[in-house]
Amino acid sequence: MAQDWRNQGHSPAERERALAQLKHASVDVLVVGAGINGAVAAAALAHAGASVAIVDRGDFASGVSSQSSNLAWGGIKYLETGEWGLVRKLCLSRNTLMAAYPSSVKEIRFFTSIRRGFRVWSFFVWLGALLYWVLGNFHLSAPRYLRRANIIREAPVVAPEHIVGGLEYSDCYLVDNDSRFVFNFVRRAQDSGALAANYVSVESLKWQASQSLWHVQLRDRVADETFTLVTRAVINATGPETDLLNSAVGVHTQHHHVLSKGIHLIVDRIASVDRVLTFFASDGRLFFVIPMGPKTCIGTTDTRVETAAVSVTDEDRQFVLDNANQLLRLPRPLGPEDIIAERVGVRPLAISGTVRDHDWVQLSRKHELEVDAATPFISVFGGKLTDCLNVGHEIVALVSKLGVETPKAGGQWYGEAPAERKQVFMKTAHEMDLDRLTPAKAVEPLTERFWRRYGEQAFGLLTAIKENPAMAEHVMREAEYTYAEIQLIARREMIVTLEDFLRRRSKISQVVRAKDLKADPGLLATATMLFGVEAGQRLHAEFVAK
Repeated sequence: MAQDWRNQGHSPAERERALAQLKHASVDVLVVGAGINGAVAAAALAHAGASVAIVDRGDFASGVSSQSSNLAWGGIKYLETGEWGLVRKLCLSRNTLMAAYPSSVKEIRFFTSIRRGFRVWSFFVWLGALLYWVLGNFHLSAPRYLRRANIIREAPVVAPEHIVGGLEYSDCYLVDNDSRFVFNFVRRAQDSGALAANYVSVESLKWQASQSLWHVQLRDRVADETFTLVTRAVINATGPETDLLNSAVGVHTQHHHVLSKGIHLIVDRIASVDRVLTFFASDGRLFFVIPMGPKTCIGTTDTRVETAAVSVTDEDRQFVLDNANQLLRLPRPLGPEDIIAERVGVRPLAISGTVRDHDWVQLSRKHELEVDAATPFISVFGGKLTDCLNVGHEIVALVSKLGVETPKAGGQWYGEAPAERKQVFMKTAHEMDLDRLTPAKAVEPLTERFWRRYGEQAFGLLTAIKENPAMAEHVMREAEYTYAEIQLIARREMIVTLEDFLRRRSKISQVVRAKDLKADPGLLATATMLFGVEAGQRLHAEFVAK
């Protein structure tokens, strides 16, 4: 493995600067794992004034946090298990996310169909949605009961057989992909002084009681070099690997993880409605048909697994396709040839003790934090993107109790730039007549896209385009990324592999067929801006040859 990484040879300047500072550094807190929990922990702590380092053995948000349904929802399904307190907490968290990220987290309607023989009458399901709306402080649009005729008229793509009623309610979704959202927290942590590096693994963690310090051996997996970092506290935010790291270090916890595999298939747009179609699959579990721009994301499964090393099996794939074909009225049945991309990952579910088989699908995504104050060492269990801000707040409070100074705690460490800054950006962009340069087939104007993706850094895009209007041209035929954007990403977003860009900083490889990407001449231009003289070799090794 190490030899493969040396052969790649690429390490962007931003990453090299972080590594130079990490080597033989001493920090207050080391966060291991840069998924959503680790990213918010680093952002919150750095803003609070602690010195922070965050590393991940892969790319940022390359695990669980890049395999979600891209929904920020309040957990309506947990009403059935009586977890009203959890639902209330998640709904309020969702509302806060929506207010803090108005460009990125938006309301979307869910259109749920109930079939004859379902375990609960459709009217009672609607009453549950009404309670859900109340628990969310009426923040989103009110739910609506749907008669069978409403469903047939308003969503003709839904197969009408055996439908007795349904409901429509609101939750939220991420306009961009989940991993992009997570990376923005890593970038926020960096902007507050944190040291962040991807493709850095923890080789060993040793507690020196005489010094009250952790000595951590890290490995730069690109250069295959090891170095040592010293820290006062460690946060284990490795998701499905939390128990493994704890076991290796000798940390004992009350909670541990059980893992649930979920998959989604992405196909060409199969419904004209801009709503999430929600069903109960053949085995009673929730099944979503989610609009994804010009594409549709369908799934998911919920399969108990023992390790995080999972893949989409033929059985998984057929389960999703069979349910889609049964629940939707399509011009022709969906088959494997219609699949553009697949998403597969595990959900780490926090439990205390053991779980019985019949409890499996009832487990929630609530998070748990456990502290070994003697070392000090914090383990993060469970969690979901909707609840991420609470994780950040709680981590700061725990670290403060462990003796780490957080002099700036209490300020807002998350959210988009202030509205007045957006107004200045929009005014400047309109004076440039920027939206005139938006390609005709683009989904949204350049002004909206730039601000949502890059915030304050979007001002630099305006400068680049003002100096050279050609910088507003899209690099690839099938993806909405301009030359100015790719240059900004190459400077600031630590792209080590082509997949880092195509799959995580963007969702290009999730919505564009591989054969179309390979045939796109703009892909080489993109790789050249990201990797320089290595572009052709990297493009062939990582993409074309596969």
